[in-house]
Amino acid sequence: MRIVMWIGKEANQRALAHKIQSISPLAGIVVEARKRTSKITVRKIFEKPIEKIFLSAIAKSWFGMMKFYEKKYPVYPQTDFLEVENINSEDAFRFTKEKTPDLVIVSGTRMIKKKLLSVHPSIGIINLHTGLSPYIKGGPNCTNWCISTGQVHLIGNTVMWIDEGIDSGNIISTELTAFEGNESLLDVHIKVMEHAHDLYIGSIRKLIEGARPGVRQNEIGDGKTYYSKQWGLKQKFNLIKNFKIFKTQVNSAEYARHQTEIKTISL
Repeated sequence: MRIVMWIGKEANQRALAHKIQSISPLAGIVVEARKRTSKITVRKIFEKPIEKIFLSAIAKSWFGMMKFYEKKYPVYPQTDFLEVENINSEDAFRFTKEKTPDLVIVSGTRMIKKKLLSVHPSIGIINLHTGLSPYIKGGPNCTNWCISTGQVHLIGNTVMWIDEGIDSGNIISTELTAFEGNESLLDVHIKVMEHAHDLYIGSIRKLIEGARPGVRQNEIGDGKTYYSKQWGLKQKFNLIKNFKIFKTQVNSAEYARHQTEIKTISL
């Protein structure tokens, strides 16, 4: 089995690479190291001090999770390696084609475009979505969207075949993430990510064994796609407010009832 990974340059993606390497040697890794460019606007000048004073828990939970993985996985696993600014680059295409992969594994990159999809590995290209498709799709962080919109019963993960849409491919497996209710926001993010990695590993094992599951998302139900440009002060304040009742929510009869109404795809 020849596996190539296309991943973002974050510590949680490095952790995923190590976990996959432990079950099947990687033929290569392409890391997308995006250039962070941000225009200074009046809105950002206004919002930045507000976020720092009132909303710092959100950023701290994300960077705390990165530190968690950085400590455990300080370097990439040993394999052929390429770093690019854009995953859809010609270099990434050539590197992958030369590896003649059976399976390409994607996580944490920008949307994969048509040319890179034309690599056509013998098994296919799969993607990890840290959200529960088709119910919650998009970005920048579906767990935060679930909390902000009062839908904590939809926090979970998805492994899917990749296509040209936004988290829209046929589903290999989905699962809800389990909580006790006493988690901090940092704990929630780590639990979701660890669960995502476990689901991905389980799905890859199934593919290695020869299974080819795939369920169309419109056969499961309807959902909503969220966009990064919609993630503003109002949504962040809602997250902080709603998380104060997280324990009550996840231990409620209503939470349990909602979860029984959700259709998931088991491995």
